[in-house]
Order: sequence, then C-alpha cells, then structure tokens
Amino acid sequence: MTHQVHAFEPPERFVAGTVGPPGDRTFFLQARGGGRLVSVALEKVQVSLLAEKLEELLSEAQRRFGVKLPETGPVGGDNDPLDTPVDEEFRVGTLGLAFDVDTETVVIEAIAVGEAEVEVGAEAAAEVELDESDDEESADESDDDLDRLRVRLTPEATREFIGRARRVVNAGRPPCPLCGQPLDPVGHLCPRHNGYHR
Repeated sequence: MTHQVHAFEPPERFVAGTVGPPGDRTFFLQARGGGRLVSVALEKVQVSLLAEKLEELLSEAQRRFGVKLPETGPVGGDNDPLDTPVDEEFRVGTLGLAFDVDTETVVIEAIAVGEAEVEVGAEAAAEVELDESDDEESADESDDDLDRLRVRLTPEATREFIGRARRVVNAGRPPCPLCGQPLDPVGHLCPRHNGYHR
C-alpha cells in the first residue's frame, strides 16, 4: 500500500482546531495551501505537547544558532473556525519536529498511527530534532510506510500556531473549583461533595 505525504512548504494556513461541543471535542491539525485542505485528527494532549515542544524548539534554535525570534505571538491571532469540510485524512500517532538551520524554518511532521500503536493505544509522542544539515530522512525509517502531514513554518508562523493551539486546548470545559475535574453543562459528581452534584 502506498503512503501519502501531504507536504505544505509553506502552508497558507496551519492551525489546531476542534469540532464538537466542549467535553466531546475532536482535535485536528489542519493545513491549507495550493487549493488543497488536509485535516488530521489527534488527541488534546498531543496538541498541548506540540505547542510546548515547539516553544522549546524555538528557544533552542535561538540559543544554539542565534535565530532571531519574534515576540510572543500576536494577541488576536487566527481564531477562525477550521475550514470545511473537515475530513479526517488519518489519526496522528507520532509528531516529529525539526529546525532547518539553512532556511531558518520549523518542520512539523504528523505521522499516522501505525498498526503496533493501534493495538496498544496510541500514546502522545513528540520527537524533537535540531537539524544542522538539511537531511530530512533522519526520521525513523520504520515510519516510511505511514501517511504523514508535513508543514514548514517560519518562526513567526510557529509562534502564531503555538498561541492558537494553547487557546484551543484551554477552551474546553471549565474546571470544578473544588476538585479540578472538567464541569459538564449540568454539573458533575464531585468527589469533594461525596458524590452529590455541584
């Protein structure tokens, strides 16, 4: 079976977003460019981890290679909903990150869940690499037969992505002030209230 690499280098738009009401949201990464739209599904924890690792990658690129970083992303940023239709290309198993020093760009690869991962339940994974060469074949060879989404972003676009990803993750259900668990619209059974609704 042939695998597909959906490459956007660079995309016109690359965002994290959700479909569905709080408490029942499906998270997506979505890239648009050249008349194409690709959406891949992933877990909330993967979006959160991706934002965190991208921030670390930018800091490391600045420290090691003197890359000029923009100030923290714009306050407004891209808050538009995902482009439609949101058709899931694949579910993300692994996220790979690299910094290409020659072009001063961040490369993000979202790699489909492999059969081994499906059996044990896909766990959030992010591999971070600082690439001094422009050898992109350094990703794990066993992943070669899996579909992937690859985007190449400037540091500015990366900062904008991080800002939006964090807003999306934090826009879920508000936490219970007593136990910290997410509140449903009708409340929830709070362990701090011996099982009584709050």
